[in-house]
Amino acid sequence: MKQSSKIRLLVVDDHPVVRQGLVGMLEEAPDITVVGQASNGREAIEIFRQQQPDLTLMDLRMPKMDGVAAITAICSEFDRARIVILSTYDSDEDIYRGLRAGAKGYLLKDAEPKELLAAIRTVCRGQQYIPPTVGAKLVQRMTSPELSDRELEVLQLIATGKSTPEISKMLHITDRTVNFHINHILSKLGVNDRTQAILIGLRRGIVTL
Repeated sequence: MKQSSKIRLLVVDDHPVVRQGLVGMLEEAPDITVVGQASNGREAIEIFRQQQPDLTLMDLRMPKMDGVAAITAICSEFDRARIVILSTYDSDEDIYRGLRAGAKGYLLKDAEPKELLAAIRTVCRGQQYIPPTVGAKLVQRMTSPELSDRELEVLQLIATGKSTPEISKMLHITDRTVNFHINHILSKLGVNDRTQAILIGLRRGIVTL
């Protein structure tokens, strides 16, 4: 296969060992050549502008700039960009935010090499690549009521162990308003108490500890 006919790939991951392992594996494929590597979202944008690869493999959680922010920036500047997310995380929110930002595929890092190659080739043909397990989580996320920014803020504070008076003081709102938001959160998440809300939030990836 001629060099010009190869898929030109950019690999973005903040872990050098993971990144080098991916590059080594991908370079063995006869139809793929790696034209750039980046360790964070900012580097990814710079290298994408320089190389304009056929496809980018993008990690999500990285320092300086995360994958979603990088995908958003790249896709807003290059409307034909093809990006496949390769992440350790499979929470509903990670999947939803990544694909909404413009990614065309989503794979977990424990995927078999042949599946990764299949995803790259599928997306390069102009199609999406979303495995059934990822698709099921995406459907669940899209059919779930969305929390407002304030509700997400309150839920995050609950997850860090803050009481209603503490949340009230931190957000400069009344206890009554805090309880109003908490009731909305419980209703939207379909749970009965704060502990269940935290567990659902962690599972969906909308709160962190």
